[in-house]
Amino acid sequence: MNGLEYLLVHKKKLWQDVQAVIEALDANACRTKQSKEKTMPGKMLYNPVQMNLEFAALFKARGWTESRVNYWVTSDVKLIRKTLQLAPAEQKHEIESEGRKPIFSYNQTDFVKDRVALEIQFGKYAFVSYDLFVKHLAFYVGDQIDVGIEVLPMKVMQAEMSSGPAYYEGELYNVIRNGRGVPAVPLVIVGIEP
Repeated sequence: MNGLEYLLVHKKKLWQDVQAVIEALDANACRTKQSKEKTMPGKMLYNPVQMNLEFAALFKARGWTESRVNYWVTSDVKLIRKTLQLAPAEQKHEIESEGRKPIFSYNQTDFVKDRVALEIQFGKYAFVSYDLFVKHLAFYVGDQIDVGIEVLPMKVMQAEMSSGPAYYEGELYNVIRNGRGVPAVPLVIVGIEP
């Protein structure tokens, strides 16, 4: 949905931030995790936790911050639709006034700056779907962002990580397979490699 074009036209400086941070990260310095897997015993792998910490420091230095949106849910579909656009305190009150139990929930994204959200994803493949179809979409529908960016390892890098992380080529395929309007949020999916 023209996420990259939006960044290039409306948020060029932010896109330059993203590119500069990715180029600045020394992935080889993050090759600190010793494999315990049978297929590559003792091999030094990229450490996702360390890479996330490095990315966090670089993005924070450029003014990107974590964002969190709190809300209340319940099991009644009609009540959820009724409270969806209300402020959290009003959601809770409305749910309680209907005799239902409010359940606290939230969405958090790694980095946001000037209505652009960015997720660094080196976790299990299911987390990418959650980012694309829940996090970015929720922030977009909630008028918190105009575009979402998902950063993933390319297959060549993912092969040098513990088993399970998603990789760019596979997730790009999944998004293209779903069609142009799904997920219904402008996105940029970025693949990185050392």
